Order: sequence, then structure tokens, then C-alpha cells
Amino acid sequence: MPSSDLAISPRRLFTRSPRPGVPGLLPALQAYGGLQTWATRTHHPMESLGRIGSLEVRLAQTAAEVRQAQKLRYRVFYQEGSAIADPGRLFARRDVDGFDAICDHLLVLDHEGSDGKPVVVGTYRLLRQHLAEEYGGFYSASEFDIGSLIARHPGLQFLELGRSCVLAPYRNKRTVELLWQGIWRYVSLNRLDVMIGCASLDGTDPETLALPLSFLHHYAHAPDAWRAQALPERYVEMNRLSKEAIDPKAALRILPPLVKGYLRLGAYIGEGAVIDREFGTTDVLIVLPVSAIKERYIERFSVPDPAQNAA
Repeated sequence: MPSSDLAISPRRLFTRSPRPGVPGLLPALQAYGGLQTWATRTHHPMESLGRIGSLEVRLAQTAAEVRQAQKLRYRVFYQEGSAIADPGRLFARRDVDGFDAICDHLLVLDHEGSDGKPVVVGTYRLLRQHLAEEYGGFYSASEFDIGSLIARHPGLQFLELGRSCVLAPYRNKRTVELLWQGIWRYVSLNRLDVMIGCASLDGTDPETLALPLSFLHHYAHAPDAWRAQALPERYVEMNRLSKEAIDPKAALRILPPLVKGYLRLGAYIGEGAVIDREFGTTDVLIVLPVSAIKERYIERFSVPDPAQNAA
């Protein structure tokens, strides 16, 4: 942080982070209640961001809805996946961290859910740059050196995407496209320029993941202007197979759908991977400048009036 941040309001005594990429104590406490900081709620779009049939995409508007998103994440990451819950998450039966208080939570709700109440079936966590700078940094900064990337583009505003998950019966093209409609409207409303975030490959053995990691290194490596490296102490080499030894079709078949989706949009991959043992994954950095998104996807996600999508 700039040195001037050391002498500002008393509120920052509670929100300053002990290290980059980790919010302070107050956001962590707020997150367990599903509460969001006042700064997060400002410039917070309240309207629907898109709708297809019974499914609607919008931001969480209450603490209860944030908690529903946390419950969905716990179910997908910890109960279905291989993530290992710490005592706090295990007790709460929710995936909670301090970033939840400073992020917006994009939700897909099914209005034909049980008991006639909307049910959260998909979610994404969105962190705007100015909030990251005020509260301790981006989540990605705990794995990748993104400071130099941001410094190279001082006139652009970054948005971090994270904690993406969808309930199993809804893992289909319609739900994913609705999430991206919501993201695109959010990006447009907040005049954001670059999306970044960690994307995960299942497993923590780089040799087992040699094919997908090497494919991403050779075929999606970020150009110099958009490059960011894994932190030196966490760096895992992605270039494990020569380009000539790679079968691109075989590599694409085993890439996670989320990563393939980012690549279709025009995303780049950072340099080096990071093993996340808590979640049982190997992470790569996604860098997606808005200027790089292919026109056909902009047309698909640009829905002027969400009501037009109602069926």
C-alpha cells in the first residue's frame, strides 16, 4: 500500500490486512454474518442483471443471500469436492473468508425452487480494484504477483472473479451463460477494464497435470503486457512437455469447463501455477482484458433489458 495509507481514519486500524491478499479482522468477522462493508454496498447495482425462464442473475441484496452463497460454496467445494474445511468453516457449514465482506456476490436464483422461495443455484464472487486496494489486496495476490501487472496499466480498473460454483443439476450452458450475462452487465455498469482470478485444476500433483498445464503454457501464455507470475515461493513450472509432444484436442478434453470458457472468451494464462492444498487444486492465473473479449461473446452477453430474456 502507499505510505499515505498508514495515517488515515481509525476504521482502517481494524480493516488493514496483516499481509497482502488477506483482509483485516473486521471484514473477517462481518463475513461470518454474511455482512458487507459500507464501501462495498456503494455503487452496488440492485436491479436484475438477466433472466432466462425461472432463472435470474443478480447481486446478493441481503446478508441472508450472502450466507446462501457461502452454503452453496461449502456444498460444492467441501462436500462434493476435495477441499479441507478448517474448524470455523466446518462449524458454520459455510465457505467463509474475510473477502466475502468486501466482495459483491453474483447469484443465479431459481424462482421455482422448493417451498416457492428462490433458491441460490450458482454464484461468483466479484472484487473491484478500489476495494481491494483499501482492504488488503486481491485474493489472487496470495498466489500470484499481480502488483506489477496492475502497475503496468495505471489507467485501467481491474475486477477479480472468484469462488465460482454451480449446483450439480444446474451445471449446463444456460446457467453458465446467465452468470456471464450478469458479469458483463456488472463490468459495464462499473466501467471495469480487466478481469483476473485464479482458476483451478483438480489435483495437486503437477506431473499428473503435465498435459493441461503444458497446453496452457504453450497455447495461452499471456503476452508481456498482461503477464504475471506465481509468487516465487509458490511457483510451479507449467512447461512440463514440449509443444510438439502436446495433443491440443486431448488437452482441451481434460481442461475444466471454467478454464475452457475463459479461453474461448479470449483470456490469457499467467506464468507458473500454484498448488492450493486446502482446496486440493492446482491454480493458474486468468487475465481477461475486456478489449480481448471476442465480439460474438459481447453480443451474446449484452442484454439491454433483462426482461427481454424472460420466457
